[in-house]
Amino acid sequence: MINILLCGNEKVFDGALTELISITNKTKETITCYILTMDVSRIKPEYTCITDEQIEFLNKVVKNKKTDNKVIKVDITDLYEKEFGNCKNENAYCTPYTLLRLLADKVEQIPDKILYLDIDMMANGDISELYNIDISEYEYAAVKEKYGSIFIWPDYINAGMLLLNMKKIKETKLLEKARELIKTKKMLFADQDAIYRATTKKKLLPRIYNEQSAFNRKETIICHFCKRLLLFPYPRTENYKQWHINEIHRVLKCYSFDKDLEEYVKLKEEYQNRIGEKT
Repeated sequence: MINILLCGNEKVFDGALTELISITNKTKETITCYILTMDVSRIKPEYTCITDEQIEFLNKVVKNKKTDNKVIKVDITDLYEKEFGNCKNENAYCTPYTLLRLLADKVEQIPDKILYLDIDMMANGDISELYNIDISEYEYAAVKEKYGSIFIWPDYINAGMLLLNMKKIKETKLLEKARELIKTKKMLFADQDAIYRATTKKKLLPRIYNEQSAFNRKETIICHFCKRLLLFPYPRTENYKQWHINEIHRVLKCYSFDKDLEEYVKLKEEYQNRIGEKT
């Protein structure tokens, strides 16, 4: 059994669908995917929970691969408001939904070992290779951040993939310390900075488990379509996600996930037709 943690609102449906397709197409073990969500439409109207219809469809998709697979929605709006409502980092570089992973130790359903993944990731191989890494003596395992390990600190991590040892995390109070930082200190990369600063002991993994720039390497297990910094011919950033299929092909020259994305296009059309019928 592989436990997966995703976070987000109804806008992450495309990411969750593409990511879960890629994982279940390549992973032999059964998966349980927990999606932490919340309604903070007080900040922006679109900041609403991932819908029950979306969860139902995602659950159907993963069960079609293996009947024991499942997707579970966990609404933690009240917990978020209690811990982070109107805090210093609520409007940080990304959305407030990046802060939800910092509440994992306070969510009863979360098991002792779980793999957190950002919504803009795709599996290029069987993730059981990653999940089964021994982290019994560590709070988590992660990969170095491509830019942060150069410009911030040599062991600075990318928090897009975190193999979490929740039992150890509760002992060391890692997430409790990270939450305190979020509430009291404004940080550039809020959640990521807080995790890094609160860490007692982490295991650094090879980049194949969170590849942040090379999208066609055969040995890659997890590919991360995160924002990229480009210096030539002029400084700029690119932020194409896996469901931006035309840009993935045209700009990133990535064709590694074409079969997964072909399936995504068909399933997305099926979902839209289903929603259309209900309305």
